[in-house]
Amino acid sequence: MIRHMMLATALAAAATVPAFAQETRPMILAEGTLLDISAEGSTTRVPDLAVIQAGVVTQAATAVQAMQANSARMASVIAAVRQSGIAERDLQTAVVSLSPVYRNEDNKPPVITGYQASNQLTVRFRDVAKSGAILDTLVRQGANNISGPNLTVEQPEPALDEARAEAVRKARARAELYARAAGLKVDRIVSIVEANADYMPVLMEPQMVRMASAEADTQVVPGEQKLRVMVSVRFLLK
Repeated sequence: MIRHMMLATALAAAATVPAFAQETRPMILAEGTLLDISAEGSTTRVPDLAVIQAGVVTQAATAVQAMQANSARMASVIAAVRQSGIAERDLQTAVVSLSPVYRNEDNKPPVITGYQASNQLTVRFRDVAKSGAILDTLVRQGANNISGPNLTVEQPEPALDEARAEAVRKARARAELYARAAGLKVDRIVSIVEANADYMPVLMEPQMVRMASAEADTQVVPGEQKLRVMVSVRFLLK
């Protein structure tokens, strides 16, 4: 008798598990047609931050001489950057390297003829209009390895929010078009997924222009930057 009571109790407890699971994880069945729409929203901003690599490359007969010459010239470059008003937080050493220079001849092993030292500095310009003039100063102080600029928007989130709102509006309009064509109506949005975790900047080609006159300053033309967001929206049509 006791065994039968224990078995009945166990079966009753087991029977309650699925019911409890259904209460905590309900399955929602959509009564209608599901429609998935992908849409892109975009907006433009004038870049307010220019990032440029400015460095010094030197060669000498020995490794020590190459590094010493490089350090001396790089010190002048960094001093010029600081004097131009660039903040310390906007200066960062990117690469320091030392490598042998070889002479190659047919049927002979390479011969080391000297050494090349390189020191590259990342400079962030928060006043894009002044970056060209500062670059000219760096060249006069010994910088001979310059690349950039990479023009960006320092605070992209407000612009991205505009793009997100536009993307959802486009998705809604497209969903309503499909619904009308199918003789249905948009009931509600089921889910919204941002397809890209980060924004996807599309750079309008920045330009570093050297004017015809030898005395003219280098000009950095910022142009515009397009910021895009992709979303995937699921609609319920009825």
